[in-house]
Amino acid sequence: MLFNSYEFIFIFLPLSFFIYFFLLSKRLLVGAKGFLVFASLFFYSWWNIAYLPIILSSLLFNYVIGNSLNENFKKGKIHKKSLLIFGIVANLILLGYFKYTDFLLENLNLTLNSSIPLLHLALPLAISFFTFQQIAYLVDSYRGETAEYDFLNYALFVTFFPQLIAGPIVHHSEMMPQFSSRWNLVKNYKNIALGLFIFSIGLFKKIVIADSFAVWATAGFDTATTLNFFEAWATSLSYTFQLYFDFSGYTDMAIGAALLFNIKLPINFNSPYKALDIQDFWRRWHITLSRFLRDYIYIPLGGNRKESFRTYTNLLATFIIGGIWHGAGWTFVFWGFLHGMALVFHRFWKAMGLNMPKILAWFITFNFINIAWVFFRAKEWDDAIKVLQGMFNVNALSFTNITVHLGSGTTFIFTALLVTLYIVLFVKNSTSYLTKKITRKLMITAAIIFAYSMSKSLASSSEVFLYFNF
Repeated sequence: MLFNSYEFIFIFLPLSFFIYFFLLSKRLLVGAKGFLVFASLFFYSWWNIAYLPIILSSLLFNYVIGNSLNENFKKGKIHKKSLLIFGIVANLILLGYFKYTDFLLENLNLTLNSSIPLLHLALPLAISFFTFQQIAYLVDSYRGETAEYDFLNYALFVTFFPQLIAGPIVHHSEMMPQFSSRWNLVKNYKNIALGLFIFSIGLFKKIVIADSFAVWATAGFDTATTLNFFEAWATSLSYTFQLYFDFSGYTDMAIGAALLFNIKLPINFNSPYKALDIQDFWRRWHITLSRFLRDYIYIPLGGNRKESFRTYTNLLATFIIGGIWHGAGWTFVFWGFLHGMALVFHRFWKAMGLNMPKILAWFITFNFINIAWVFFRAKEWDDAIKVLQGMFNVNALSFTNITVHLGSGTTFIFTALLVTLYIVLFVKNSTSYLTKKITRKLMITAAIIFAYSMSKSLASSSEVFLYFNF
């Protein structure tokens, strides 16, 4: 059930909202939480009910381990650190089995010239996100920062449907107090208006912008066999914009849906393509993942507390792990390596006290990100090389119509790219409205873009959110 589907928007979301607050109005807090867990699991099972036992088993396992970290170590039954390591390893084994088994077998066959059959396992929906979220919970429990003894509360923390499939990756301490606050147990019409407004913006980002660029990105990466200079740049930029508006659109819809229930999810995007350096980019892009990588990988590895070489190694290792988390393929590993090396170079640049004009800094940062996304998107190395060869082959300059390869005229594509570039650079970030008063004018605007987005979805099939694949 997609956020932009009619089933979700017109049936699931309003029914969940009214039943939840009806139960709260009857002072049935446990019943309301229980219903929200049931609704969230139903939402999850809509894709494939075979995934349900996996997430339920993961929930129960991590609940027991988390409680044991809070209780049992005090009684001296189990060594606290050993229990934490066991919990983390078990989570990583579950994730690794489904996500990386075939990748490892493929490389083993290539290395040993063997023919071990691949398992072709279906990747359970959201496994990367709920695994990271629960690992963070175990570490927080180990540090004494959580104390969750109620399985229903824990299940709600993990499965709350707005953030279940693709984040934001949340902490127990920033979620559960909101569900317990008496101020959040009644309908808040300001939150409802704000939630509908943010949700509508996310819907527009997804259906109108991201899905439009998806056509050109797919044609360039997957269909065309060769690309000239302009086709290659149109292809790479189309994916750069598709990915941003797809994922930030999803996040806006998640934040908006959660606000209907008086729950404030953390901001996940803050105009990342305005970044003036690569560190600034990662403070703006997929913020909750950056936070996880920093707090649970980079800092435990030693962060910047050691000598410079160790700091550079920690940065590189952290982003290679981040690349592997995104997908089981060497292109993802290389993408992570590129960003890790860029951060190392940025840190070295700053240590030397060097600076450059802001426009040049933005130009270099944006183009590095755009080029790196080529490896993130490419299904195979050959696809990435095809696009990059076109991008840097000035001998292939051609002003002819590029309809043959990308399906649209040259003028139309580059006009769309320039307009979108203007939007990402000069239009306010959607999350800036979270602290503003929602006026009648803004609600009318939301209604118009919602109606237009839904009418456009009737005319063309919508793409699945990109981060559902991770």
